[in-house]
Amino acid sequence: MERLSSEDRRVWMLIGGIALLAVLFVPFSQWALGVNYTYTLRVVALGGALLGIVSGVLGSFAVLRRQSLMGDALSHAALPGVAIAFLLVGRELGLLLIGAGIASWLGVQFIRIVTDTTRIKQDTAMGIVLASWFAAGIALLAYIQSRSDASQAGLDSFIFGQAAAIVQKDVILISSVGAFSLGVLVLFWKEFKLITFDPEFAHANGFRTTILNMMLSTLIVVAIVLGLQLAGVILMVGMLIAPGIAARQWTNKLDQMVILAAIFGAFAGGTGAILSAVEANLPTGPMIIVVAFLLVLLSILFAPERGLIWSTLRDRRDRRRFAVTNVLRDLYHYAQDHGSPDLPVPAAFVLGVSDDARTGLAQLENRGWARPQGEGWQLTAAGVEAAREDAANRQLWAVYREYSEELHLPLVAENRQADIHDLLPGQAIEKLERKLKEVST
Repeated sequence: MERLSSEDRRVWMLIGGIALLAVLFVPFSQWALGVNYTYTLRVVALGGALLGIVSGVLGSFAVLRRQSLMGDALSHAALPGVAIAFLLVGRELGLLLIGAGIASWLGVQFIRIVTDTTRIKQDTAMGIVLASWFAAGIALLAYIQSRSDASQAGLDSFIFGQAAAIVQKDVILISSVGAFSLGVLVLFWKEFKLITFDPEFAHANGFRTTILNMMLSTLIVVAIVLGLQLAGVILMVGMLIAPGIAARQWTNKLDQMVILAAIFGAFAGGTGAILSAVEANLPTGPMIIVVAFLLVLLSILFAPERGLIWSTLRDRRDRRRFAVTNVLRDLYHYAQDHGSPDLPVPAAFVLGVSDDARTGLAQLENRGWARPQGEGWQLTAAGVEAAREDAANRQLWAVYREYSEELHLPLVAENRQADIHDLLPGQAIEKLERKLKEVST
């Protein structure tokens, strides 16, 4: 059985931790916040969690394809569809959502046609759809509200969402349509993965990229339409992209990112709905988006590798390591050039060649590789040995760069700060050492 890497273990532990936190939040909210889980709250929280799962999974592809603005454009494009559906068939929610879906899907086709037939770029085309479709929707809503028709009351709630109006049949609709969408995603997983990361390769190998792109865009439209009643056309883009952005900070693997985005989305949808019940005037849709972007903020700050805090710590560590290496080399070369590797080196010379010399000297002294000597610094026996190993390592890297293809050596990223013995097998090292002796004679 293949062992999980440290990164994989970290991601799966995070997924388990978020899932456990979501479960424990229910009794915590009852005990600490005094939340009363009424029928309405249970339905809204469940609907928010299910919507978060669907949006997180499908939104991950929008994030990876750098089409976050697409979600914004399509959610705004849904508004005129709602209004036209109301004028044609009345206030039946299912029909209103179908109208929203048709309008958003037409927005997708408009963007595709414009980018394929003109020099207008995709982001510009999406901006056109966002502004013009949304403006048309606002105009139609204003016309509808000017009519003496009581059934139009509350129709503008699609702009910001009205989670309190969700009932059990809406949750069933979200779960059934969401399950169908995720089933299509699983069925075409390899194809969607390929057009996301290498569309040119997919097209060159006979994949119908136009149809696949249309299918993926349609699934994203479905996710947007499902969330209109809960988050509204303005905030739905946040529900779509926030879980994917947060998940992307933690992993480089698509399957892990999609699962993590689903967990983040479910947590944001359920927790946001519960928190909105703490105060009567807190709107549910905005609270869900606030929780989602708190997850984004925490991920940007604390995620290993990509997180700002980890990056800052890594930069400091690298700076200290480079300072040690550079000062060690300066001391060694100066002493060698003046007759002996353990010759004292004037402090003025060391401090003058590097801004981080003091940091490097302090680290060398802590390691026992250098010590103060009069008005200068002297390498110890251990320091001389470390400097010789560093010089030999750099020589092997130089030979590798020039002769790796000739010697049929494994391909590795050149990093002269790393020990080449850790990256290449013993036989490859022997070939390099023989070649070094050959070119040195």
